[in-house]
Amino acid sequence: MKTKMRWIVLIPLIVAATSGIGIWLLTGKWLEDGLDPKADGTNEYAIVLGAKVKKGNVPSLALQYRLDAALAYAKEFAHVRLVLSGGQGPDEDIEEAIVMKEFLLNNGIEENRLIIEDKATSTYENLLFSKEFIPDNIHSVTIITSDYHLQRAKILASKLGWESDVVAAKTPKVVEQKVRMRERVALLKAYIFGK
Repeated sequence: MKTKMRWIVLIPLIVAATSGIGIWLLTGKWLEDGLDPKADGTNEYAIVLGAKVKKGNVPSLALQYRLDAALAYAKEFAHVRLVLSGGQGPDEDIEEAIVMKEFLLNNGIEENRLIIEDKATSTYENLLFSKEFIPDNIHSVTIITSDYHLQRAKILASKLGWESDVVAAKTPKVVEQKVRMRERVALLKAYIFGK
């Protein structure tokens, strides 16, 4: 009887552990898949996803890395227009898109290449609201965001009818473990619910 009870306890534990390892490996592969295809200037529009703005309208390190990646890409491909997407969070004094615009203008990107989407407060909204600024005949866009964030953004872009290529911004080391863990859960949600 004790042996049977032991198996009744062990089997669910083994199943849970195996499932957990499987999900961990799968979401790890998804994070890696997000890094391709790399953008090469083919798409006319690139969407730069916002991130936190600190007091004094200073970009967080995550946002600064995204802006650095966007700036380098914009300088390399002068025909690409950038949709700067990010609203104002409850703990921000200004819309993320406005801070993004100021940085790019101050670093030599022409204003007529910058499109401001300043309402979005989530990755899904970043893409959904950006769609309003991109012509209907455009079916492929470039996404510029943190490396760990790319796959989810690609999934959501696909749900909105876009193909996408990517520009990966590095992730700040101080938050890398935390955001990658959180992103694994967000990826599962995006695959299941499409948001």
